[in-house]
Amino acid sequence: MSIKQKSLDFGQRLGKAILLPIAILPVAGLLLGISSALSGAAVLQAYPVLNNTILQAILQIMNAAGSGVFSALPLIFAVGIAVGLVKGDKGTAGLAAVVGYFVLIITINALLKVTGGLPPEGTDPRAYGQGLQFGVMTLQMGVFGGILAGIGTAFVHNRFYKTSLPEFLAFFGGSRLVPIVNTFAFLIIGSLMFLIWPFIGHGIAAFGEFATGLGVFGSFLYGLTLRTLYLLGLHHVFYLPFWTTSAGGTLEVGGQVYQGFQTIFLAQLSDPSTTKFFENLALFNSGRYLHIMIGMPAVAFAMYKAIPAGPKRKATAGFLLSMGLTAFITGVTEPLSFALLFASPILFVIEALLFASVFVVAALADITIGSTFSAGAIEFLLFGVFQGNDKTNYIWALLLGIPIAIAYFFIFKTAIIKLNAKTPGREDDGVTDEEKTLPSNYVTDSGKSEQIIAALGGMSNITDIDNCATRLRVSVKKGDVIDVNALKSTGAYNTIVRGTSVQVIFGPKVNLVRADIDEYIESIS
Repeated sequence: MSIKQKSLDFGQRLGKAILLPIAILPVAGLLLGISSALSGAAVLQAYPVLNNTILQAILQIMNAAGSGVFSALPLIFAVGIAVGLVKGDKGTAGLAAVVGYFVLIITINALLKVTGGLPPEGTDPRAYGQGLQFGVMTLQMGVFGGILAGIGTAFVHNRFYKTSLPEFLAFFGGSRLVPIVNTFAFLIIGSLMFLIWPFIGHGIAAFGEFATGLGVFGSFLYGLTLRTLYLLGLHHVFYLPFWTTSAGGTLEVGGQVYQGFQTIFLAQLSDPSTTKFFENLALFNSGRYLHIMIGMPAVAFAMYKAIPAGPKRKATAGFLLSMGLTAFITGVTEPLSFALLFASPILFVIEALLFASVFVVAALADITIGSTFSAGAIEFLLFGVFQGNDKTNYIWALLLGIPIAIAYFFIFKTAIIKLNAKTPGREDDGVTDEEKTLPSNYVTDSGKSEQIIAALGGMSNITDIDNCATRLRVSVKKGDVIDVNALKSTGAYNTIVRGTSVQVIFGPKVNLVRADIDEYIESIS
């Protein structure tokens, strides 16, 4: 298999694996977005009706649940990706991913202590590219750290989970060896990231300061960089100078000088003499509403319409609707952005360019809507509509939103179809509608698992086993040893052999077949 084909196969498997951790994001985003938007001090001062003890208690619980998920996102990605990429014994892979991730961040923490690199007391660790992760002060790698831990763990697991050791060490052999090896692997990886990551973080922050002096063009660069870094969890390193330092502007509010557009906005929000919000909000913030609240739901609709009419479109409608609503209401777009990225990197490039473009549109229209947590409908109402058009120019956001939504829809629908991108509902699993209704002859617990393994050339010939809705998908070393007739005798309707890729059609009962096979493999290992 060529390097190009291996890279493509890995990308497809990674895309499938990453769907598991991102599936939790819409619900967590709803909890966090609603609670954050309705419980902030500035919001309570502007709308005293919200300052109800019972309501605020409920919002605190919602915030705790949502923020708990988001703060654990790197670890969730580490486990989800590892489990999705490994060939077998997925439980051990999940445990090893947890071990690997914690060794990664603790190794970096130890090196920061040894070298005196921890931030001084009383300073914001984000200014040093650091932050607390599960109580450990470490380099703030965000979701990238989790992705790195997941991929690294999968590599270690697939290499060592069948390793035999000498008899006196046999207890530590096989799958038990994986967390052990992973510990040493991430000691090395953590040490390397300690050396490499600060250069990445400092480069991002320096670029942020440079972009502020470029006006509308700087707005485009800001949007492009922010969106590119968002999926890696590095955006905070980039936007922090804009939010809290003179890089984001300086303004006197109520007799006191404030620096950073976010700091200035919060000061203006509580100042009754404010007649127009800070102009730099138009440059560096308001474009988020045009993209996230308006553009991304249109992207979800484009994904839906790009699915050929039929059962798949209907089956995927609810999933896409939830992602679109989450983006619209709370401003959480990771599920949609990850779906674009792993369907085709070109789609993510298009998204990043459009994100940057609407920042320019917001700047030219002088839309000055601030935000605290996100850029969804909740904050649009609180910080745009409720503040009045004179302060925010929010009406322009609504008027421009119509052509923006139409443009996003047609651009992404066309790109998805032209690229034949495997966005949700368009996965090429080769499953026909007829297969989904096949009456299976397979009988569970019938001992046929051993026959299936034998017909596939035995365990020594099998490198991976997976399944879709109707087919057992197997990767083998030699395709010419597959016994099609023996597979048919176990209840399979047909077997398709393409080189080292084998698809055995069992119909809707394939999940039972897969479960029996997993149990059989575990019993003989």
